[in-house]
Amino acid sequence: MSLPGGWEWLIIILFILIFFGAKRLPEMAKGLGKGIREFKGALSGITDEIEKAGSTPAEPKAEEKTEEKKEV
Repeated sequence: MSLPGGWEWLIIILFILIFFGAKRLPEMAKGLGKGIREFKGALSGITDEIEKAGSTPAEPKAEEKTEEKKEV
């Protein structure tokens, strides 16, 4: 399956202009840009947390700490 060619893009753009109107297109593009920006920010936040969690050693639970102190 290939991407649409020149005539197909022209038909798609004309359909969008007729269906939504020229006044709403900038508004829709702005909303789409905001959504993509928020998605990228959330994705980078998740990857940062995963990297941070993977680089720091896990601390023993409080119960394990008290048991270690009793044994010593």
